[in-house]
Amino acid sequence: MDLVPALNEPLRQPLKSVLGPATAKVMAEHLGLHTVGDLLHHYPRRYEERGQLTHLADLPMDEHVTVVAMVADARLHTFASSKAPRGKGQRLEVTITDGSGRLQLVFFGNGVHKPHKELLPGTRAMFAGKVSVFNRRLQLAHPAYELLRGDTEEAVDTWAGALIPLYPATAKLESWKIGKAIQTVLPTAQEAVDPLPDALRAGRGLLPLPEALLKIHRPHTKADIADARARLKWDEAFVLQIALARRRHTDAQLPAVARRPRPDGLLAAFDDRLPFTLTDGQRKVSEEIFTDLATEHPMHRLLQGEVGSGKTMVALRAMLAVVDAGGQAAMLAPTEVLAQQHHRSVVEMMGELAEGGMLGGTEHATKVVLLTGSMGAAARRQALLDLVTGEAGIVIGTHALIEDKVQFHDLGLVVVDEQHRFGVEQRDALRGKGKQTPHLLVMTATPIPRTVAMTVFGDLETSVLDQLPAGRSPIASHVVPAADKPHFLSRAWERVREEVGKGHQAYVVCPRIGDEDDTPGAKKKAPQDDAEKRPPLAVLDIADQLAKGPLQGLGVEVLHGRMPPDDKDAVMRRFAAGDTDVLVATTVIEVGVNVPNATVMVIMDADRFGVSQLHQLRGRVGRGSAPGLCLLVTEMPEASAARQRLNAVAATLDGFELSRIDLEQRREGDVLGQAQSGARTSLRMLAVIEDEEIIAEAREEATAVVAADPELTGLPGLRTALDALLDEEREQYLEKG
Repeated sequence: MDLVPALNEPLRQPLKSVLGPATAKVMAEHLGLHTVGDLLHHYPRRYEERGQLTHLADLPMDEHVTVVAMVADARLHTFASSKAPRGKGQRLEVTITDGSGRLQLVFFGNGVHKPHKELLPGTRAMFAGKVSVFNRRLQLAHPAYELLRGDTEEAVDTWAGALIPLYPATAKLESWKIGKAIQTVLPTAQEAVDPLPDALRAGRGLLPLPEALLKIHRPHTKADIADARARLKWDEAFVLQIALARRRHTDAQLPAVARRPRPDGLLAAFDDRLPFTLTDGQRKVSEEIFTDLATEHPMHRLLQGEVGSGKTMVALRAMLAVVDAGGQAAMLAPTEVLAQQHHRSVVEMMGELAEGGMLGGTEHATKVVLLTGSMGAAARRQALLDLVTGEAGIVIGTHALIEDKVQFHDLGLVVVDEQHRFGVEQRDALRGKGKQTPHLLVMTATPIPRTVAMTVFGDLETSVLDQLPAGRSPIASHVVPAADKPHFLSRAWERVREEVGKGHQAYVVCPRIGDEDDTPGAKKKAPQDDAEKRPPLAVLDIADQLAKGPLQGLGVEVLHGRMPPDDKDAVMRRFAAGDTDVLVATTVIEVGVNVPNATVMVIMDADRFGVSQLHQLRGRVGRGSAPGLCLLVTEMPEASAARQRLNAVAATLDGFELSRIDLEQRREGDVLGQAQSGARTSLRMLAVIEDEEIIAEAREEATAVVAADPELTGLPGLRTALDALLDEEREQYLEKG
């Protein structure tokens, strides 16, 4: 966020005397900090008050932590070992306390001499290291430490003020070293150019940027921190929303062919043969889409909805409207299983309307073709021919749609299913196949809180389907604590047998396939990983155990991503036809798979899946008239965070509520990472869920600024901040959408 050369200075050169090349290298490689400006925008995670000690009582296991505490006790022990057989091995044990708890530090060998002299009882210091357990007690082995002697001049300078900033750090670079480097470059903060327009800043009573940077790194009071945070959050929200507003503005200028369905065409014929009534939600969203399709610039719409709310039906009606208007529609699915499933269900829903050019096809009919990478040469040639001649109005496919050979007669609409699974380049390549920019409909089955939609998909208009179609059955969800109560797991398999006995079917989902060890280049786990945690349960092992054990006599089949496509399709067909009782699968069944007769799902090692993923998986049952049952099997203890997460999933069927919980438990980077083309998140201060109001206000302000001055010519500071946010990778992302 800088116009000024001083802030663009690489950390390696100007600060040689301060950082040294080694520190600069660690900052670049481990923290992504390359310039003075980057370092100034590396904000403290929290602050320690001089008189107040950190809570040792709630230290997280296996995490790198920084604590401020006092030495209570220090003892030097000697012991015999293979390296020091005569009992000359040395171990220093130091106990530190902060009033809330005690923690042991251990130093071995030659590493004991310096701490033995310095860490005397009564000494206060900052300690940093990885929390581990030894003899059932928490400890830090060989922590780095920095003494807090209030009387030396250096300490007074370094820890100026009453609050000690603690920075996001790494094992290779402790918080206080980062703090010292920042204090060295802090004077250059005066040269930071403010990205916010003066009127906006003054109107909202926000600090100037240089002052905010000074106060975030060297606060004297808690009010300083609050003021600085308020200002820096606005920067992040506003600059990101400017990027999205400019993108919306640019898209609005592009030409596109308006596509209006004929009153007596394909769409009308399709609606006439529907055996059910559309929900109010489906009608409303369809109208929004048809209005967009009828304009002469490209639609950019995000269609999100609950699992099973009928998004595919809405997308199909949009595709039919475009075919009606003389164009073609392409649907891009993330996996072959899903592409085949979509193709099958679209052809079934359309009946003879999908038999264009064939005997039995009606006058409005069109051809619906499937295009995947594993198709035979002859079928592929025919599909490509149908697309280029315009014979096929609808194509459903995987990445194979993007290849150079694929040409369309007149591509009018691109539907992208499960947006987050596609790279930007892939969507861009497909959109580039239209003579003019085609309309774009993005579908996601993971409900997204409004703020995330505004932050991540802020360039898309959003339509929400939150009503389930009539005839959908409720799904009961229960956590099965396999370690605490093994009889609960036995009962789970009995429930599966009972459901199969009633003529229904079941899914069993596992996190892993189970043939990884035989795969060339498979990642071998470090030995300590196995000791800490057994590998996730695998499809091939569990299927075998079930077929020989609790589900003996039932038809059990497996489905996973590494099977040949024809085999996958055959397994899905048998399951859909009711020939298989139990399907043991990986998350390939997560989206789009529709077997109304499946009523029960058992998710093994459920704690290894994310909240949204569990919600997605659960949506595969209860799709018919019989009630659904989802059993979340876990070995995690009652008090663990993982168990609480599973309890939350079991307690509600509201995907929007779950997505909020999911987001609160994960860092925003995960969320933004999907959309920001993998670039590291630009959000250092803004919390997407907490700062809903700021994001909404920033969006309004940004839209007004861009409408008045799309090129930002009158706001050079903002233009520079935008360039810093949109490094090359993100710029491409936003351009391509």
